[in-house]
Amino acid sequence: MRTGPRPARRDRLLIGVYAAIALGALTATWWQNIRFLRSEDNGGVLGFVRDGYANPAAASISNDIIFVLLAVVVLMVVEARRLGIRHVWTYPLLSLAVALSVALPLFLIARQYALIRRDAEPRAPS
Repeated sequence: MRTGPRPARRDRLLIGVYAAIALGALTATWWQNIRFLRSEDNGGVLGFVRDGYANPAAASISNDIIFVLLAVVVLMVVEARRLGIRHVWTYPLLSLAVALSVALPLFLIARQYALIRRDAEPRAPS
C-alpha cells in the first residue's frame, strides 16, 4: 500500500543515485574499518583517531572530514526544520557510527521525499 504522492522519474533517478552512493560508501568505508579492527594492537577507537593523524596528509583529510561533518550537521538540522523531516538526530549519529558518506546520501533521500510531499500539497491562491 503506497502513501503519499508518486515521485516523478527525475526524483526516482536522484533517489536511486543517492542510494547507490550510500551503498558504495558503506562498502568502501566498512571494508577498511573491518580491516582495521581485525589488525592486532589496533588501539580501538583511539587508535583509529590516532592513525587519522599519522602524518600531515592523513591529518589534513581528517580535519577536512570533521569540518565537512559540522557543516553538514548544520545543513541537516536547518533543512529538517524547514521541510518537517523527523528524527534528524539519527543522521549525525549515523555519521559518527557508520560514516558521513553513508549518512549524508540517506539524509538527501529523506529530504527528496520531503520535497516531493511539499510540492504535492495544494497551494493557497495568492
